[in-house]
Amino acid sequence: LKHSTPRSGSMGKPVPLYNVEIQRDDGSRCNTGETGEICIRMEPRPAGIMMEYYRDPEKTANAIYDGWYHTGDTAWVDEDGYFWYVGRNDDVIKSSGYRIGPFEIESELLEHEAVRECAVTGVPDPVRGFAVKATVVLADGFTGSDELTRELQAWVKHRTAPYKYPRIVEYVDALPKTVNGKIRRVAIRQKDGADLKSPKLPEGLI
Repeated sequence: LKHSTPRSGSMGKPVPLYNVEIQRDDGSRCNTGETGEICIRMEPRPAGIMMEYYRDPEKTANAIYDGWYHTGDTAWVDEDGYFWYVGRNDDVIKSSGYRIGPFEIESELLEHEAVRECAVTGVPDPVRGFAVKATVVLADGFTGSDELTRELQAWVKHRTAPYKYPRIVEYVDALPKTVNGKIRRVAIRQKDGADLKSPKLPEGLI
């Protein structure tokens, strides 16, 4: 079989041994360009996929059901079959009907000279359900200001879809991390009072 040519920023294409789909919450297959969960067909069981969570049948049932392994990762697929990563299910921000992954926004912010580290999360918003927030650790020589906030917002807006820019920017000295150095977005969400489920939007609002 012919291997796919690498495409910058893409995860690539699934290897032939696995049947992989991007699915909606109801288990239907997403359209091209539509964000959903990466799922792997389990019938027949492919090599390398776990059998179960050890002594945790409830967790196993939440991951493997209806013949699919639900990875908890979200992505979208382009017209050529390349997968593009969005983020973990728990980290995806649902804002005004859009599903926004923090990974893309964080990657763009880190390209700015003023940003040393950052974490993108959602904060409750009465109109949008959630608003995009960037928590930023600045590089040496930079100071947080309204002017810098507007500059960072414009930076993201011009490099991604306009609706993805962070409406809130908070400057901090350090980000909460695990012992392995992984940023704990959940700690930021908890501090901001953000639940995993988005508040119901007014009818007709997108």
